[in-house]
Amino acid sequence: MFFHPMDFLILIAFGLSLWAQFRVKGTFNKFAEVPTSSGLTGAEAARRMLDANGLTNVPVQHIPGTLTDHYDPTDRVVRLSDPVYFGNSIASLSVACHEVGHAIQHKVSYPMLVARHRIFPVVNLVSGVAPLLLLAGFFFKMAGLLLIGIIFFSGAVAFQLVTLPVEFNASSRAKELMLKMGFIRNEEERGASKVLGAAALTYVAAALISVLELAKYIMIFRSSDD
Repeated sequence: MFFHPMDFLILIAFGLSLWAQFRVKGTFNKFAEVPTSSGLTGAEAARRMLDANGLTNVPVQHIPGTLTDHYDPTDRVVRLSDPVYFGNSIASLSVACHEVGHAIQHKVSYPMLVARHRIFPVVNLVSGVAPLLLLAGFFFKMAGLLLIGIIFFSGAVAFQLVTLPVEFNASSRAKELMLKMGFIRNEEERGASKVLGAAALTYVAAALISVLELAKYIMIFRSSDD
């Protein structure tokens, strides 16, 4: 299990993940220095976009840190980090409006978001158990445990894959509304796309790692069953 041929591909994917995280920070910092023509802060843009989409009941809250921004579907609140909440840059507005995109998805019951919310409790429960079952199945040569571990791990992989369209759709909504509402001009869209694209790459890398790990476990199971 520890020196499986698939580990080489997983290592490459892990390297891609590290590069993606580095790119997110670099791209955000670059466009955090580029103010938008509208002069709006991330908090102001988020508030206007929420109100324009009938989400006046969804608050915009400030949270400490950098790139800790998120939409909380349980409390139905958009939380923005220091540079996003107070900043008036292309990076700030892109991230803020992306989180509002999730709030809009929640309102319209975007199918993939609904699916992610429904499987999250199950995935949260089994994802912590899956590695233990996989290790136990391998070390004790118990194919049954290994199979259960694979099934549990498949849930975590499914969650990662469902997350991809959710994130891409939120970014698409954000860019469309930012332009439509005059938060950015056409010439500023390229910068917004780079910020949001860099962030999306981290989810792609995470999903790729999960898929490759699942493939590895399935191959191990098949070989143990021979």
